[in-house]
Amino acid sequence: MAAVEPDNVTDEPAWFSQDNLTEPCVTEQLDLARCLFLSILPHGKEVAAMLCVFILLIVFSFLINLLTLYCLGQSEDLWWQPRFTFLKNLILSDLIQTVTCGLAVIHSMAQRRTMAFSGWCYVQYFVGSISVFCSLVTITCMALERYLYVCHAIHYLTILTRKRLRWILALIWLYSITIGIINTLLVHMGARGVNTAVTSGLLCEPDVVEQHLGFPRASALFCKVMGSLTLLLCLLAYAFSYVRMYQDARNAVVPFNAVNVRARRMVLFYCAMLLLQLMPLLLKVISDALWEIEGPAAMVRGSTVKNTATAFHLLLLLMLMVPPCVNPLVYGLRNVEVRRAFGRLIRDWMETSSRLVSEVLSANRDAAR
Repeated sequence: MAAVEPDNVTDEPAWFSQDNLTEPCVTEQLDLARCLFLSILPHGKEVAAMLCVFILLIVFSFLINLLTLYCLGQSEDLWWQPRFTFLKNLILSDLIQTVTCGLAVIHSMAQRRTMAFSGWCYVQYFVGSISVFCSLVTITCMALERYLYVCHAIHYLTILTRKRLRWILALIWLYSITIGIINTLLVHMGARGVNTAVTSGLLCEPDVVEQHLGFPRASALFCKVMGSLTLLLCLLAYAFSYVRMYQDARNAVVPFNAVNVRARRMVLFYCAMLLLQLMPLLLKVISDALWEIEGPAAMVRGSTVKNTATAFHLLLLLMLMVPPCVNPLVYGLRNVEVRRAFGRLIRDWMETSSRLVSEVLSANRDAAR
């Protein structure tokens, strides 16, 4: 992502917020991290608002994902169905992304500092790459599974056996981990001289790491090529699956001169959810394109480039936290069987609570006598 180099930070008046006018920015690394933080979020109210938003997203993500897993676990039939097997894999990837990214951003905001570049920064970069690719490929496999279920229902169970499901999940993680390892190694080996020990972001996401290490050419090319190819293949597979399902649903009502509004709405809904899932990758592609276009003029219009980079950085941090909150609702609780399991869970919980309350009241009455 296009951003101003740390060497030029002493020229930014935005480093001094209304709450910190008495704290001059000096050359020590800790103060530099605070100055860079103020260049991203210059006002205390903005920090408090962003901190509350991220805490709420993390708490909701954990609650809704763990609740969905518990509902699936209460039903033996749901637990082993192929579509919910992919959903469990998606939930695992989302939880990993929430823990790695969300907690790191909250720590940076609470400390009012940007991320220090260390081994933990490489871990964030590595795990973030794995979770994004794993989630994208898993959602694509879920679309293909629905295509087989709708268009090839007779051969569905013979195609998606448990053994093949295990192989598919293993290949998803192998593909994602391989990309993460190669990309991390290329970033590390292509690193140039770094003058500071702190980054210019609240999270060690790809743009921040590449900028801090001097934009390693091999890593940038590999990331762009693999990201573009994966995105293209997933979009083609997703489009093929839902177009074929829509065509079959439409052909089923053609003799009655009717329009299958439900099928059209379903396709539009899941396409919108896919777009939401692709937001981090799309932001990365847009930021790369802007850097290629604006890079030669960055020295002339450094302030504009820096503002754009800051906006993309904050938007990317937010979009990384949204899919883990939405995916269980879209692919889990939206399903009738999962909602029934959730309803049984609520009823059991209410019955247990009522029984405990009755026992406590009875014990109190006996003690009063």
